[in-house]
Amino acid sequence: MAVTYMTEEGLNKLKEELQFLETVERPRIIASIAEAREKGDLSENAEYEAAKEAQGTLETKIAQLKMRLSDARVLDASDIKTDEVQLLTKVRVRMKSTGTEKTYQLVTEGEANIMEGKIAVTTPIAKGLMGKKVGDVAQIQVPAGLMEFEILEISL
Repeated sequence: MAVTYMTEEGLNKLKEELQFLETVERPRIIASIAEAREKGDLSENAEYEAAKEAQGTLETKIAQLKMRLSDARVLDASDIKTDEVQLLTKVRVRMKSTGTEKTYQLVTEGEANIMEGKIAVTTPIAKGLMGKKVGDVAQIQVPAGLMEFEILEISL
């Protein structure tokens, strides 16, 4: 499995999600299965089937989270340079068409939150900004068409 780089915050979010699934959701589903069993004939018990399916989905998600955690490596912010746009940097850009300025922080998929200005490095905008320096103009193809962003500032 490939190593996944993330911030300490991202790693903590994954750990919290895993703990929630194991300590809250798993017991809830187990209780649902037990309740459905009490209703008798399991061969025609839709509640039992639904609960078993939910259990399978939950266990798959738990296994995936555990795998992601085992492959996770925390990025040290002191190793990140601000001479070009890269993972964990904040980049202030000006949209050439409107003159509007925005600031984005490039983060891993699990940490993305557009309301906080955090975009995943896998998005078209982040991919187009990666490796750019202050003063560069990035032409980025997005679903709405071609956009141009001027890089104004790169920081942590």
